[in-house]
Amino acid sequence: MPELPEVEVVRRGLADWVAGRTISTVEVLHPRAIRRYLPGESEFSARLAGVTLAGPKRRGKYLWLPYGEDDAGGGGAVLAHLGMSGQLLVGAASAAPQKHLRVRFTFTDTGTPDGTDLRFVDQRTFGHLMVCPLVPDRAGGADPVPDVIAHIAPDPFEAAFDDAAFFVALKRKQTGVKRALLDQSLISGVGNIYADEALWLAKLHGERLTSTLTRPKAAELLASVREVMGAALTAGGTSFDSLYVNVNGESGYFARSLNAYGRRDEPCPRCGTPIRREVFMNRSSYSCPKCQPRPRGVKAS
Repeated sequence: MPELPEVEVVRRGLADWVAGRTISTVEVLHPRAIRRYLPGESEFSARLAGVTLAGPKRRGKYLWLPYGEDDAGGGGAVLAHLGMSGQLLVGAASAAPQKHLRVRFTFTDTGTPDGTDLRFVDQRTFGHLMVCPLVPDRAGGADPVPDVIAHIAPDPFEAAFDDAAFFVALKRKQTGVKRALLDQSLISGVGNIYADEALWLAKLHGERLTSTLTRPKAAELLASVREVMGAALTAGGTSFDSLYVNVNGESGYFARSLNAYGRRDEPCPRCGTPIRREVFMNRSSYSCPKCQPRPRGVKAS
């Protein structure tokens, strides 16, 4: 599933192509793509026709395209969650439709010789788009956020993210540190891949209780999260297959730099011990047995 770096790569790509453009038509080709927009396909298309998009925004794994007034008399946003395989692609409007094309946006300038459109392509149909109002950010950020994600925490690259408050919340949680990293009410944007990589960098086992973390160790963990995801962003994200690409259809290369995730039985880059795989919340968790010792009393899974 695309995590913060992958979604940020898409956001940056969209900024070059859609900001300031006015939507002409919206064609919904698969109802699951807008299943969370209860008014339905016709209302989705009608609501967006004629609106002018502002620069794309992101919080965690969510991406949105704000716009000014629409026919309903107020501003809002097109909110996107890419799910497992969702892609937002920009290309020539004359290009043939992709096999898994779900929603197509055309713009008032799409008919020009170099006109482009915006397409939501999603093979597994776990992703979705919706239209929603914008509300003041509860976390104190300067920009409004879509109302349906107002409850999630800022991500660690936002100015609104409070390091001290994050430490206090960790101490209160009484849970494993990996579960805490995946808790979007504490910190948004961190998924399974980057949680494992950050824990490896900080030399912490995912089952280590958050209540046992000292303030310096929690700060080290947060720094590791930022370092890992920052490096992934520089590399264009992590691509294991063709399902994650940027807006131009290009893959990211951070998978080549992974130290723990997906490297079962391969030597730890730091100490040479074979990386272990454990079952975690119906998924896989990877760590080094020597660098990241399992907490006492925690059984192997």
